Amino acid sequence: MSDPIALLARADKWFLSATDGIAFAPPFPKWLDAPGFWDEATLHHYAFAPLFTVSAIDADGRTLAMRAVARRWTPAELTVDYRLSNGMMASEVRTVQPGGVFASEWLVQGLRHAPLHLVAWTAQEASGIDRASVSYDGGFAFETVVHDERGESLPVRAELACYGETASWAAYLAARAPLVPRWEATPFAEKWGSDGLPREVRLDGEMRNAMLFGAVHRTLAVTTDGAWGTFAMRLSPLQLPHGRTSGSTDAPRIAVPAGGSTLPAHAATLGGASRRRWAERFGRAPAFRCSDPYLERCYWYRWYGLWMNAIELDAGAIAAPAMCEGIGALHTPSAIAAPAQARELRWLDDPALARGVVRSFFAHQYSNGSVPAHLFADHRADVGVAQSNWGEAILALDAVWPDDDFLREMYAPLSRYADWLMLERDAESSGMIDVAGPREIGERHSSRFEAVDGRLKGIDVTTYAHTLVYALESMAHRAGQPADARRWRVARERIEHAVRDHMWDETDEMFSDVDVRSGERTRVKTAHAFYPYATELAGAGDVPGLERHLLDPAEFWTPFPVPVTSVDDPFFSAYGEWKGQRMDEPWNGRVRPEVNSQVMDALGSAARSGASHLRDATALYLRRFVRMMFHDGDLDRPNSMEHYNPLAGQASVYRGLDDVQRCWVVDHIISYVMGVRVHERGITIDPFPFGLERAEISHVRARGRELDVRIAGRRVVVSIDGYLRETVLGEALEIPD
Repeated sequence: MSDPIALLARADKWFLSATDGIAFAPPFPKWLDAPGFWDEATLHHYAFAPLFTVSAIDADGRTLAMRAVARRWTPAELTVDYRLSNGMMASEVRTVQPGGVFASEWLVQGLRHAPLHLVAWTAQEASGIDRASVSYDGGFAFETVVHDERGESLPVRAELACYGETASWAAYLAARAPLVPRWEATPFAEKWGSDGLPREVRLDGEMRNAMLFGAVHRTLAVTTDGAWGTFAMRLSPLQLPHGRTSGSTDAPRIAVPAGGSTLPAHAATLGGASRRRWAERFGRAPAFRCSDPYLERCYWYRWYGLWMNAIELDAGAIAAPAMCEGIGALHTPSAIAAPAQARELRWLDDPALARGVVRSFFAHQYSNGSVPAHLFADHRADVGVAQSNWGEAILALDAVWPDDDFLREMYAPLSRYADWLMLERDAESSGMIDVAGPREIGERHSSRFEAVDGRLKGIDVTTYAHTLVYALESMAHRAGQPADARRWRVARERIEHAVRDHMWDETDEMFSDVDVRSGERTRVKTAHAFYPYATELAGAGDVPGLERHLLDPAEFWTPFPVPVTSVDDPFFSAYGEWKGQRMDEPWNGRVRPEVNSQVMDALGSAARSGASHLRDATALYLRRFVRMMFHDGDLDRPNSMEHYNPLAGQASVYRGLDDVQRCWVVDHIISYVMGVRVHERGITIDPFPFGLERAEISHVRARGRELDVRIAGRRVVVSIDGYLRETVLGEALEIPD
């Protein structure tokens, strides 16, 4: 099978994470080719910048310019090669280690033996720094405060150290100056002596209008074989409430291993440790290989993105393993993204992270039963509510990893959430669920809300509610609440009648939102109208409506389907514009991947439920969906952006927010390409016709079984716990419990 770390290598990416909520992923880095980490790091959702850079000094005290000549990224590290002005070559490996450790490892080689000085240094606005916290004790340390977009603050301790023997150090206050990674701009340049830095910490003067400079120095004896040196800065969030975090103050200081400049290449390095961790993470997912390189590359890139945004241990107020929505300000768990993430993570070899994604939100459930839109590691805040497809997340998780204990645990909070929906979001007991505002579903700038004056009854959230009460109905017996089953069945039937009576248009053959005030269908054509086809809300007789609208190029079947709003909508824009202005979240015509995943399952469900002629369309849809998530169709540049142009496939690069995790492409590849569909009765193997020469997936764990599936042309071979069975494309293989 492919090595995902090598497969994903590229020159134009830089994101690094140790899966603990602390990452290096600046959306628009300015100093990527400067040594070290001068662009911002992300501590949960707080930005911290700069961290540190590294300067080279020769034996005569002269600064050596370093010109970046090559850059190579993998999920495990960022490697930058430099040519020094004295003719030496240097290779820097940047990694992010657990506990908020940002490491810069150096291998320097020369044509002759010569000493070289490497200095790691930082510059910080001094006004927010606690003077008493500034010290040197094997490393330079200080405490400061960072702020987020909401005005919240987080105290942080920073430590800058050498791995191995430190030759010298210093720290000074200086007048405020531009924050640039240039040695000449530091106080150290003129303080440098024959022994390096003066080995002192001087904080004379007023800090309010000053900058704090701190540096640590290492001397390397460079040979033709090279010399190694390593620096690291540790960022530790202070005062996180509750829980644990790998960056907390009770974690040990930066370890300083013995050996210093004699560290052997790779194996004993921090880069080697990072590669081993990432290899272990990729090894937890089913191994996938395919003759379509886009499907294969996308599959592994999705797993990288999930781990990139994972918080594997409970962190502060996030009381269970969780998953962030994306990078930057999105580096927090999001209720809108969480069910999609659970769909993906259920395919790991252990359900802990998938279950944690759900648990983490319901641990913060409001007293009225609603669920917060976001979670924050450093505080519990009222950030409003979000409506999400929690029922589907639970059903999908239970299908792969059935567990009565988990269902009993989740039954009460899910019941409270369902009660909130029916009491607060359907006060009329209509069976249709209100959306109180665009932010509740993460959908600003939408035609849906132009059609109403205030609330609307949403076809998407009503479908979510139907799936939720269906899940509760099926959970009731296993959760020890058999008497509740009838209540949930009544609720389910009420929703079904309401959708058929009020949200389905016989003439248009399409589902629609309903205006709360008038009770009339809005008739705004959005991709959400297809959501019922993934459930029991739509029947075989409704499939012509799905075909009529979804597969029409004048509506939704664009070159890169599907736009959120139909092409013939008066507010439609493929370019991210809302009423003439390009916006951050334009849901009036862009392709929104999380919507795509819902529609993908709607089309696939219809194809499986009797409309077999739609199997080809489903396969084409997924291939176009996947191809869209590559910059300019370049196989070496996969992405996962917030939204895309449905006509040209261009991603929302202007937002700078890659690796957004709101859809479930891994699940699609396993379910449709490889045909692995799990359900309460067992497992069905039924690949869709992708026209592949070969495809294989191994170590799929589901319902206590381990599966391997191999496709060669039309032949399908399945290994079930080591026993072989065979079928052909178009003939489903049933594996009962």
